[in-house]
Amino acid sequence: MSKAFTKESDTPEDDDDAPGLPPLPAGTRNYMTPAGYQRLRSELMHLLDEERPKMVETVSWAAKNGDRSENGDYLYGKKRLREIDRRIRFLTKRLDVAEVADPSLHHGNDQVFFGATVTYANSQGEERTVTIKGIDEADSLAGEVSWISPIARALLKSREGDQVKLVTPAGVDTIEVLEVRYPEP
Repeated sequence: MSKAFTKESDTPEDDDDAPGLPPLPAGTRNYMTPAGYQRLRSELMHLLDEERPKMVETVSWAAKNGDRSENGDYLYGKKRLREIDRRIRFLTKRLDVAEVADPSLHHGNDQVFFGATVTYANSQGEERTVTIKGIDEADSLAGEVSWISPIARALLKSREGDQVKLVTPAGVDTIEVLEVRYPEP
């Protein structure tokens, strides 16, 4: 059969990035906290040791049942196996370039570095608290921001009491750093 009639692409890299996660900026490291690194590593080991072997067994069993074109177990299993393999490739790439940075090493410091929990006030006096984390571990609902986000980039290297400029879609805003905290070692 001609390649023109198949759904497969010629470039396997097209589907390696997980949906919703930004790509790493070119030439940068993938900073992570020790907990974030361990979480991704645990997910990778779970996929490799448990989930993938179970799915391979299911697909193998379904393939033995005859006509594969109408075999739901086989079709779903192959699709799920591709999803698992895609996630394994993504996690492997991210962990290969990961650089674990322990924020507790800066405990007691008043300067903003990776892993800091920063309380700041904008020009309207509204206070917000954010924790600067890695791209793969930041959870905006929990008040965590990626170290490549605009707010994190504005805050990095500032100290308590500093006023920094934050470029937003609405214009430039001045924010004041009120407090900088790090986890205890």
